[in-house]
Amino acid sequence: MSDADSENSETQLWLDFALACKYISEEKLVELQNKSKEIGKLINYMMNNPDKFK
Repeated sequence: MSDADSENSETQLWLDFALACKYISEEKLVELQNKSKEIGKLINYMMNNPDKFK
């Protein structure tokens, strides 16, 4: 799960690069960042409550 959390953080960094290179719009950036934040919350919940996922 920590690998998944790290990959999600890296994704957020690449989204910033994608905006800077004009591959995506600011609106798309916000949309994808919000999704990434939700995924991060889910990953952290799973890390903090591993017994629920056995």
